[in-house]
Amino acid sequence: MALHRLSSVTMGVPDPVATAAYYADFGLTAEADGWFSTLDGGRQLRVTHAPTRRLVELRVAVDTPDDLAAAASRLARLDVPAELTAGTLTAYDAPTGVRAVLEVAPRLVQPPVPATPYNGPGRIERAGGRAPGVLREERVRPRKLGHAVVGTPDLAATTAFFLDGLGFKVSDYVADHGAFMRCSTDHHNVLAMQAPVSFLHHTSWQVDDIDEVGRGAQAMLEDHPERHVWGLGRHHAGSNFFWYLKDPAGNFSEYYSDMDCVVDDQLWTPEVLEGARGLFNWGPPPPPSFLQPEDLAALMTGTHSQGA
Repeated sequence: MALHRLSSVTMGVPDPVATAAYYADFGLTAEADGWFSTLDGGRQLRVTHAPTRRLVELRVAVDTPDDLAAAASRLARLDVPAELTAGTLTAYDAPTGVRAVLEVAPRLVQPPVPATPYNGPGRIERAGGRAPGVLREERVRPRKLGHAVVGTPDLAATTAFFLDGLGFKVSDYVADHGAFMRCSTDHHNVLAMQAPVSFLHHTSWQVDDIDEVGRGAQAMLEDHPERHVWGLGRHHAGSNFFWYLKDPAGNFSEYYSDMDCVVDDQLWTPEVLEGARGLFNWGPPPPPSFLQPEDLAALMTGTHSQGA
């Protein structure tokens, strides 16, 4: 695949200061110019001002300028205008207003994290000591940005933009409500879901393992129980463990670990997921606000404010 990673996202919110403080608590490193960095992925989140919460920009890395030219040609066949420079290609998804930027950049190589020894029936990998996960005291820090989920009033057009235009691959569908799409070996880097208005549903951030998912969420909730949304659980699409929290603008953020990887497109067959399997395999049921955000009416009328 010419596309090889989701480089960064820019979110627009009514109160960038309050939202930025949340993502610093979440474990991202604040840079001097307003960007936030992850341990392995570098500068991957920017928080800017917008009248309502939304996904402003999504940047995707490609290998060569030829990959940019190929994407420009595909977008032209869709009658989508694009601006091509020596190192970037910029185009807008009309239904959502999201600015997509393809950029020539090196591939991300993550240093391997040693697997935690795990005792199971008839299998003792850890003897005479406690599990490393219960001994950790350091702060949880996300390794990289995994994916972003955006609501779109025209699912067919948005999926065509990402798949037929930019060159993403489809991994799974949620009936006629959404499409999981990838620009890397991760199961998905963008999920587009049908909605009455465009908005940023959530961003998702990789941590080492299920212990870090739980530890990260616990730390976020210790003084702010109102941040809890949904978790702990395991998705079916992607297979990852998850825990969702809510930032002050109303966007959800997810700690995740153990995501499915697609290293050979020929060996992966997309499924059409129905019912609960489209959301989770096990865990507590999602709250109504996960499917229908509490501020959806305000987003539709443009009256959303921070903390709604």
